[in-house]
Amino acid sequence: MKYEYLTNTPLDEAVEAYIHVLKSQGLSPKSETVSVFEAGGRVTSEAVYAHICAPHYNASAMDGIALMASVTFGATETTPVRLTENDFVQVDTGDPMPESTDAVVMIEDVVRDGDDVLLYSAAVPWQHVRQIGEDVCAGDMILPSYTEITPAALGAMLAGGVLSVNVVKPPVIGIIPTGDEIVSPCTDPKPGDIIEFNSTIFSGIFKSWGAVPKTYPIVKDIKEDIINTMRQAVSECDAVIINAGSSAGRDDYSCLAVKTVGEVLYHGIAIKPGKPAILGYSKDKPILGVPGYPVSGIIVLNEIMRPVAEIMTGRNLHDQKVVSARISRILTSPLKYREFVRVRLGVDENGEYTAVPLSRGAGVVTSFVKADGIIDIPQDCEGYEVGDTVSVTLLKSENDLKNTLTIIGSHDPIIDEITDILKRTYPDTVVSSSHVGSMGAIMAIKRGEAQMGAIHLLDEETGLYNDSYISTHFKDGGVRLQKGVKRIQGIMVAAGNPKNIKSFKDMERKDISYVNRQKGSGTRILCDFLIKKNGMDPKDIYGYDREEFTHTSVAAQIASGTADAGLGIYSAAKTYGLDFIPVCNEEYDFLIDEKAYGSERVQRFIDALHSDELKERLKKLGGYETWD
Repeated sequence: MKYEYLTNTPLDEAVEAYIHVLKSQGLSPKSETVSVFEAGGRVTSEAVYAHICAPHYNASAMDGIALMASVTFGATETTPVRLTENDFVQVDTGDPMPESTDAVVMIEDVVRDGDDVLLYSAAVPWQHVRQIGEDVCAGDMILPSYTEITPAALGAMLAGGVLSVNVVKPPVIGIIPTGDEIVSPCTDPKPGDIIEFNSTIFSGIFKSWGAVPKTYPIVKDIKEDIINTMRQAVSECDAVIINAGSSAGRDDYSCLAVKTVGEVLYHGIAIKPGKPAILGYSKDKPILGVPGYPVSGIIVLNEIMRPVAEIMTGRNLHDQKVVSARISRILTSPLKYREFVRVRLGVDENGEYTAVPLSRGAGVVTSFVKADGIIDIPQDCEGYEVGDTVSVTLLKSENDLKNTLTIIGSHDPIIDEITDILKRTYPDTVVSSSHVGSMGAIMAIKRGEAQMGAIHLLDEETGLYNDSYISTHFKDGGVRLQKGVKRIQGIMVAAGNPKNIKSFKDMERKDISYVNRQKGSGTRILCDFLIKKNGMDPKDIYGYDREEFTHTSVAAQIASGTADAGLGIYSAAKTYGLDFIPVCNEEYDFLIDEKAYGSERVQRFIDALHSDELKERLKKLGGYETWD
C-alpha cells in the first residue's frame, strides 16, 4: 500500500485497513498455561471444559432427615406417616446423602414422637438434595475462548476439577517518550522544560486493557538514537508506541524511525486532536506514532490502539452502564431482603432489552459466569411481573449486547461449540443461551425475548419434527426454520447395562429409577410419547417427576448411580461413558424471528452451523449428522 504523508484519512477507514494489515501479518493473541489460582482477571485462549461434576456427590441441602421418598407417600395433615429410626438418617446441610436415601425432609417439618417421627406431608424424590452436577457436569463448557476469568469463573473451574488453564499472554507494549524539551517528573523544572507524564498515562491505560507497559528512557531528538531505541523496542515488545515527533517539524523523526524498522500504512488521520498519528507495523507488531499533546495521545490510543489491543488481549474493552429492560417472567423476592439477581439480556431489533433471570441458587456459581447484568431488587419489594421495566447494571458493554444473539430453548452441546467458534472468529459476537425446553423456545420467540429458539418437537400423529408446532403457534408467519442437525436420541444407562434394560417399556419395572427432563422440553415430549405408545402410566415410573434441564445433567445422575436410566442424546452418554440404547433419530433445529433473520449475528451463527470446523467438532462428540 502506498505511503501517505500527513493525509486526512477517515478514522474508520484507517482503523479497518490497519487491523486488516496487522491480521494478515499474523497479529493474534499469544497463549500460555497458568494455574487456576493465578488466572483471575486473565482471558481464556481456548475453551475450558469441566473435568468433574460439581457437586461431585449428592448432598443434603437442608438440616433434617434423609430417607426414601417412597416411605412418606400417603402422608397428609389428617393421616400422618409414622417412621421409625430405621426409616431415616439425621443429616446437616452439606452432608453426603446416605445410601438408600433420595430425599431430605427439613427439620422444621419433622415432628418427634419419642424415637419415632411423624410426617404430615409426603416428600418427593430428590427434594432438598443438591444432586451431582447441579452446578456443572463433567464435559460441560465452563468458559468459551477469549472470555475474561472472573472470580465466579475461578470457582466454577475449581468446582469442575480444572486446575490449570490456557490464557492469553498479556502483550508487552513499549512506550518511547521523545523530545529535547521533556524531562523526567521533578519538583523544580526549568523554563522550557516539559515534564514527561504521557508515558504514565499510557501505562495506566494499557494496564486497564490487560497489557504490560514497558517504558523506555526519554530519547532526545537525535535521529540515530530514536531509530536505535525503536529497533530495541520492536525486538523486546509486542507493540510499540512512540510519543511525540509524529508531525512534520524540523526535528520530528518518528515517522522516519517507523519506516526504518518497519512499514508506515498511514500518517495523518481525520481527527481533531490527533491528526498527525502514524499507523505502522513491523511484521505482526503494531507501531503507533502518537502526538505529544496528552489529549491527542489519549484520543489516538482510545480510537486506534484500543481495537488493536482487543485483538492482542482477547478482551472486549468497555465500561459498565445501567439500562432499562423488560422482565421476561415473574420475578419474586422476599420482602426482608435486598436481592441481587443475575440476568441474561436480549436485545430486539428495536434496541429494547429483555431480561431473563438466571438461577438464584446459592451454590450455582456458573450463573454469574453467564450473566450479562444484575437487577437490584430493593428491600420491601415483592418482585416484578412479566413485562415490568427494571434497571439492569451491565456486566458487558452495550455494544456486546447489541451483538448478542439470544437463543432460548432446548439444550444441546452444539450451541456451546458454535459459541466457541464464533468467539474465535468474531470476538465481538456473543451468544447468550438459556435452556428452557423446546416449548419455552416457541413462547420466547412469540414474546420477542429471543432472536432464535432451539427446538426438537415431535408430532405424535405424524412422527415428524417441528413443522406442526410452528404452524400451530405462528399461523400468521413471522418466523423461519433453520435446519440444524440430526441427532440420536435414546436411553442412557450405566456402563455395562447392569439392569439389563432393553427398551423404554422397562422404565415401569420396580427396580428401575428414572430421571426425566423438564416439562416443555422436546425430550420430555418424546418421553410422554413413548409412555403413550407403550400403554404405560407415568405413575408407574419411579422418578418420572424428577427433572433435569440438560442432557449432561441426566447423564451425570446415571453415571453417579442415583438413577438407572434417562432419555438423552448419544453425545451426553459418550461423554460420561454410559451405555446407550437408540430410540430415534430426531431433528434439532432453530426457530428464527423473521425480523432478526437478516441480521449479522444470525447470519454468523448460520455460517458457523454450516462450517467444516463444527462438523469436525460434532464427529468428536458423536451421534450427530449434518444436513449438508
